[in-house]
Amino acid sequence: KQWYQRRVAITAGDFLMMKVAIVLLCFVSVCYCGGGKSIKDGFMSLGGELGELSNRVEALEKNKVEQAKLTQARWHLGMNINPADGHIFGYIVGWATGHNIGSDEKALEADFLSAEVWEEPANHIAIVRHQDGIVDAVKVWQFKYWGKSLLHRFGRKKMNPGRQIVTEGGPIQESIAEDAENLDDDPIFSVGGDLAFNWAYGNNGCRIALTEGHLSGANENDDNTHGLGNDYRCNPLDNTRIGSLWPHDVSNIQDCPLGSCNHVRLQGTDHGSGSSLMSGPVYGSYAIYVSMDAHKFPEPGQQLAQEIKV
Repeated sequence: KQWYQRRVAITAGDFLMMKVAIVLLCFVSVCYCGGGKSIKDGFMSLGGELGELSNRVEALEKNKVEQAKLTQARWHLGMNINPADGHIFGYIVGWATGHNIGSDEKALEADFLSAEVWEEPANHIAIVRHQDGIVDAVKVWQFKYWGKSLLHRFGRKKMNPGRQIVTEGGPIQESIAEDAENLDDDPIFSVGGDLAFNWAYGNNGCRIALTEGHLSGANENDDNTHGLGNDYRCNPLDNTRIGSLWPHDVSNIQDCPLGSCNHVRLQGTDHGSGSSLMSGPVYGSYAIYVSMDAHKFPEPGQQLAQEIKV
């Protein structure tokens, strides 16, 4: 049984050596049993056999390499949020419809949404804070339910009642550059836990928050859940806007409930003109990547692209 188990995993090299041994055995048998071939003829025949076999092994190895390339794990860029590019990525715009926003040429410079990637099934998600396309910090999570697209996860059917915890077990990777700044109140990297999508509360909504931050109750109109893709006056259950004063790209982690706080700290200038929304420093752009088979993302310092092979 042990011998059988050992021989099941025959490699191309093992196969080559077996073929050589068989050919040599036949050659010796012919020579000693009067087969009529000279030693020279035998070696010429053996050389031809080995040459043909070598070519076959080489072809198999090339095919193996090509197959590996085809199955190489990949990350695809679904969205990029720049909090100061003049376009507001609040709760309503883009997330539920999955329409293209921005251009491939400026995918990592300005607000961007890829309709194609938004429809791709995904098992893992990475949120990357970057500085001009260079990774500053990254977290990776595994989705609780595999094989669903971002369009499915953010679409209208998931918005009512919304409030889904879509990952489990916390981040499976968290990598932050040693020189990364503004980590004390970053909406992704200053808090832990899993990802909460479509967080509807009162007439407010936050598309992406973390479970260890403050998650307002469903009927709690406190303007106090902070993350990516926010609006403090909308219908978060059917994706309709009520006015244009309160959408904003990125809200930092803070305790600033409506009624007792009138200075909501935001990143950048991409927000409505609501009186309590305060522009602030940009900590970076936030890129959202998805993958079916990759679970490890390039470390800080690496250059981003729309497709990343790992």
